[in-house]
Parts: sequence; structure tokens; C-alpha cells
Amino acid sequence: MFCTTSKRLVSIGDSFTEGVGDEDPSSPNGVRGWADRVAERLAANHQDFRYANLAIRGKLLGQVLTEQLEPALALNPDLVTFYAGGNDLMRPKVDIDALIDDYDLAVGRVVATGARVVLFTGVDGVEDALFRKIRGRVAIYNEHVRGIAARHGALLVDMWAMRRLRDRRLWAPDRLHLNSSGHNEIAIAVLDALGEPHKLTPAELGPRPLLSPQARRTENLQWGKEHAVPWIKRRLRGESSGDALPPKRPTMDPYA
Repeated sequence: MFCTTSKRLVSIGDSFTEGVGDEDPSSPNGVRGWADRVAERLAANHQDFRYANLAIRGKLLGQVLTEQLEPALALNPDLVTFYAGGNDLMRPKVDIDALIDDYDLAVGRVVATGARVVLFTGVDGVEDALFRKIRGRVAIYNEHVRGIAARHGALLVDMWAMRRLRDRRLWAPDRLHLNSSGHNEIAIAVLDALGEPHKLTPAELGPRPLLSPQARRTENLQWGKEHAVPWIKRRLRGESSGDALPPKRPTMDPYA
């Protein structure tokens, strides 16, 4: 762990980096998220700090590379956070090897500019019935990401190893996105990886509540009606929740 002054941060990716689940009407696109929390701390630690966040919810890895990578590099960052691929892994079919080849090349391009890069593994969804079905895919993706990080000297936030993220109390009602407490957990992990001092603390969750089988079925049915079905319908129509949204913070500005 080390601390090197970072004054120009660009974050690229999908809903995870945009901050979906951490609702905040005062923030761009109505969400805050871990990247904004990291930027807030870096702004406090370093004078003349600047930040851009090009992430848009629903984006596939190819879209992130096509739409965000060049604009990100044009902003001349010295620190880039980069996570994408989660939406690809939830598709019926995915070529993980081809996905990772593109990811590897993109990370290499960023590193070649001299910028530090922060990468992320996917979360272990073993305790969730939906994500347990793609657990093998995520594990393969994660091993590739670990290899990319090692080859390019990137920092790695290993969310797969963060067992607290299995707790549903850190997730928004849609079960796809972290809530404010979950985003806070990621901000802590990123700042720790960077070696940046901070005063963020994990949420005190206490023992998990015990649900009866009937209560769990009722909860799952409600979730399916409110969140899973609309999500499936969008996928069938080829639509994304981010289709009409602009980048969250498209220019390199002081954090505010």
C-alpha cells in the first residue's frame, strides 16, 4: 500500500461507477456512489484536485471502451478507475476470453500514459439465487482481471474477497446495485488501496435478521415484480436504463 499524489481522477464504467443505488438528488444523474466519495476525500487531501466520471448505467464493456476510453484519456488523468463487464456476464451468452482481451488492451493503453489504474473483481453472489447462477462466469472473469492487474501493475480492489458484500443490507432494493452503505464500503477499499488517509467507517450491520421461508418467498416475489421483470423486458427490447443519460461528470473539474 502506498500513497502517491493524485490530482486528476477519471472514473469509467457502468452503473457501479456511476453510483446507482446510492440515491442523491443533489448529485449529477441523481446518484452519488463510491467514486464521488473517493473524489471528495482526494479533494480534501490534495490541492488542485480535479475529477471526471464518464460512467453510465447499463453499458457493456465494448460500449465503455468505444464511448468512454478516448474521452477519458483526452482528459489527461493521473489516476483512472476502470470497471466494466458485469452487464456482459449477465447476458445469456458471453465470450469471456474475447471480453478480457479487449479489457487487457484498454488497461495497457491507460497504463502507457503513466496514469495509475484501479481495477475491480466482481462480487461473489453465492448467497443470492439470481447471481449464484452466473457465479462460475464471474469467477473466471475475476481470475482474468487479477492477471491483467498483475501484468500492468494496476491496483486491484478484490470485491470477490469482500465477504461483507454478500450481506443484502448493503444492496439497493433491486439487488443489482449497492446502496449508500455498500458504496461506502467500496470507497473505503479504493482509498485503502491508494494509501489515502480517510475517516470513512463501515456500516455497523449487526446480526442478520432471520426470515421465515414464507417471508422470504413474499420478499422474492415482490422483488421479481418490481425489479426483475422490468429489467428482463428492457433486455428483450434491446433497451438500457442509461440510453438517454449523459456521462455523470463529463469534464475534469474540482469536486463539488
